[in-house]
Amino acid sequence: MKTIEQKGMYREFPRCGKPHARTTHYCPGCGHGIVNKLVAEACAELGLQDRTIFVDPVGCGVFTYYYWDAAHISAAHGRAAAAATGAARARPGAVTIAYQGDGDLGAIGFNNAFQAASRGEKFGCIFINNSLYGMTGGQMAPTTLDGEKTTTTPFGRDPATTGFPLHVCEVFNALKAPVYIARVSVADTKRIMQARQAIRRVFELQRDGKGYAMLEILAPCPTNFRMNAQDAAKFCIEEMEKEFPLGVFRDDSSHVESAVREIPRAASCAELFAGGESAPPVADDPNVPERRFKFAGYGGQGILSLGLCVAEAARLERRHTLWFPSYGPEQRGGSASCSVVVGGLRIGAPTVEHPDVLVCMNQPSYERFVGDVRKGGLVIVDETVPIAVQPPEGVRLKRVPAIAMAEEFGVPKAANTMMLAALKTFKATGLGDDSLETALCASFKKKPQLIEKNRELLHRAERRLAED
Repeated sequence: MKTIEQKGMYREFPRCGKPHARTTHYCPGCGHGIVNKLVAEACAELGLQDRTIFVDPVGCGVFTYYYWDAAHISAAHGRAAAAATGAARARPGAVTIAYQGDGDLGAIGFNNAFQAASRGEKFGCIFINNSLYGMTGGQMAPTTLDGEKTTTTPFGRDPATTGFPLHVCEVFNALKAPVYIARVSVADTKRIMQARQAIRRVFELQRDGKGYAMLEILAPCPTNFRMNAQDAAKFCIEEMEKEFPLGVFRDDSSHVESAVREIPRAASCAELFAGGESAPPVADDPNVPERRFKFAGYGGQGILSLGLCVAEAARLERRHTLWFPSYGPEQRGGSASCSVVVGGLRIGAPTVEHPDVLVCMNQPSYERFVGDVRKGGLVIVDETVPIAVQPPEGVRLKRVPAIAMAEEFGVPKAANTMMLAALKTFKATGLGDDSLETALCASFKKKPQLIEKNRELLHRAERRLAED
């Protein structure tokens, strides 16, 4: 007699937070529990547990990693197909299975799933259709039947206002790439046996590298149907199957050769940069403190480039550094900012919540970030910005005529170079002047005619700031 482990399920489910747990989180009569057992059996009986990667959804099936003894990836809501695509391409020899519900796949994740099917990605999708959003209280889903009552359609779904039920298999069947598309049910014993064979088919196709497979499974949801288990199963058979007829829509596997996508070996960093300008290797130095910078203003003011200059200067000095930009859909004209972290040891994250140095080119950015500056920190702000909000206690404020100087020097777009001059003048970066200047010149490597001009502007601004 086979043990539970050989059937693909863990003997106990301690991941749910309850030691020695032996029950799933599914409601009595839920179709997910039946499908979970069939999936685990197919995976184990075909000897694929050590090769299988399950992509878990957001929804009632989110906790399958509690139960299935295999590898798992937890995807964001609706993104199981995207995660499965990445897994299948990164591990072409694996058996990748996305497990999704009708909310996860049919609504927020539909385009992800549809495009993956259209590309013929090499993974299988097991799609649970219970005609509503089960985990969040039984609201209408794309698959809700005409006239079906849910918490958001208390008088029944009306196609005149909410459209008709989405037929996922029929839609996917219009695509050229999928090799297998079928719909089954787990509403009674006969149907469960048919579902068992279909699930095995999905695993076999992935084992053999045949291509994309979609299996839709009609499943009862007694809790949200507000029925007992027997009536919920009857609803699946008598109502759901009218809208979603069972059957194999396509099985082209006999015409498709087995193929495992070959992924080229990733080049090393040394190979990628071979022949280009050599970069000095980063050197760990625990004596170099970590410094955090925030640069903010309007898009088009060179804010992101200014941050890059500081990061590049740090790289030239063999420091660890990270640069992280942030801007809206209107990169030019809208708000833009970037974070830079520089240190002597490896940096854990590129985000900067409490900068040591804040550089602001406009009022919205100043008022947004000034309160976050660390005690002992420095704020450099263009003098056109009204100071309605004072910096926190212990934070220095320096007002610089960056925009005015750029206009006076005849290059209005060079306000960021003026701010770089301020950073040098105030010794705000902890980096050498030569490194900052070299980094500025490097930022114009695509426009070499501007290098000497900006170098000259940098020196003029430094002299002006030193006089002030």
